[in-house]
Amino acid sequence: MSNRILLPTPSGGLETYTLRGVAAPRPAGGAAFNRIAYSAAHVVSDPLAAVDPWVDCAIDWDATIDYRRHLWSLGLGVAEAMDTAQRGMGLDWTTSLELIRRSLDAARDVPGASVASGCGTDHLAPEAARTLEDVIAAYEQQVEAIEALGGRLILMASRALVRVARGPEDYARVYGRILEQVREPVILHWLGDMFDPQLRGYWGDEDISRAMDTALGVIADHAAKVDGIKVSLLDKDRELEMRRRLPEGVRMYTGDDFNYAELIAGDGVGELPTHRHSDALLGIFDAIAPAASAALAALAAGDAARFHEILAPTVPLSRHIFAAPTRFYKTGVVCVAWLNGHQDHFSMVGGQQSARSLQHIAELFRLADQAGVLERPDLAVQRMAQWLAVHGIHQS
Repeated sequence: MSNRILLPTPSGGLETYTLRGVAAPRPAGGAAFNRIAYSAAHVVSDPLAAVDPWVDCAIDWDATIDYRRHLWSLGLGVAEAMDTAQRGMGLDWTTSLELIRRSLDAARDVPGASVASGCGTDHLAPEAARTLEDVIAAYEQQVEAIEALGGRLILMASRALVRVARGPEDYARVYGRILEQVREPVILHWLGDMFDPQLRGYWGDEDISRAMDTALGVIADHAAKVDGIKVSLLDKDRELEMRRRLPEGVRMYTGDDFNYAELIAGDGVGELPTHRHSDALLGIFDAIAPAASAALAALAAGDAARFHEILAPTVPLSRHIFAAPTRFYKTGVVCVAWLNGHQDHFSMVGGQQSARSLQHIAELFRLADQAGVLERPDLAVQRMAQWLAVHGIHQS
């Protein structure tokens, strides 16, 4: 297959693009990390299911679990049933619980495999929530279901809580009730409204500084039940500020898909070891898994220069995938998985493969090549050419 491909340009024209042809970096076998690293993992839809894709959720379970095995083989943990898996954008609670069950079952056969699972209130429609007790009961239902499977919890933000809460004290009440009940420390998730507009004003305030104070207060009051917090605000300075204020033993898990390299590497500043760097729980790790693994292995070996050398070219790709409207980033993540041969089709739950433009996907292809994350460039060219042909762009 040629290493040249005709691609659309942002101006509406066409250009011939020549691939770099550099294979994706891969870590040495058995490499250990000195950072905790979770990849939020996507789901593979079943395009052969006789369902209405905008309404119903059909999953190719074999391909979905195979991708988790791929992540585990690279030393990455799996953050399951999160927004990267289209939670709240096509993936319902019933299917999410089945996904969690299957992932936990598969992980038992993989030495060292780790899974943390999203726990929210998404089976309760926000408009159906009337009181804080409704939200608490919804959280309790999912906590009980996931813990019954032996799962570890990521306590996700709640659209229903945004609807019924009247101020910061209501967030403290709800989180306090849930954290008092959990069996083991959880990861909290502060998801910014660029990822989900319905979460605007989370923690009871649209002012980020005051919202952070509330979140830190909840953590301080229940520090024994909080392993860490994943912050997805795409704001490096806010994450650094919050990281340095966390109690001892509570980790910052970066969810900043714009600045992850420098946040994971750390700055050495802070009273506690956990203040000096961020661990990782990232959607972009789904798309750049081999590079992420190789970089983390280099960092653990003391080679910070190699860590940055590997990850630096992936940052423009990530910023493109997570460009506004950020909530459509899943389209880019799944596209990369398809280009790399991890699934046989580019279709998604909820029909979300159509959420990005032709030009956006073309630029994604260029940036993925330049980042060195196309695992099989010949296959990627073949698949991109097929996809372009469907849109009326033929290579000859």
